[in-house]
Amino acid sequence: MTLRSEAMDTLFKTILNLKSIDECYAYFEDLCTVKELQDMAQRLEAAMALSEGASYQEITQRISISTATIGRVSKCLNYGRGGYRTAIDRLKEEEK
Repeated sequence: MTLRSEAMDTLFKTILNLKSIDECYAYFEDLCTVKELQDMAQRLEAAMALSEGASYQEITQRISISTATIGRVSKCLNYGRGGYRTAIDRLKEEEK
């Protein structure tokens, strides 16, 4: 199954065209439910913690996320397409 489609390309293009955090909040609050946004933020937070060497137990306590979700994030972080790594590395570079 391929995720790539014209509709997905359009979605990602609209995201890339956003110019500020406020624009992102407005767009994503229209596009997603609050729960979906919270889940995505938790997954990214878990990926960042894993990349820093945190244990599943530490992450569960800090983020209140299931070990099953942490396992999925870990699998993507270590064996996925590199999306988490790219995003995390760029965020770290931006923070310098």
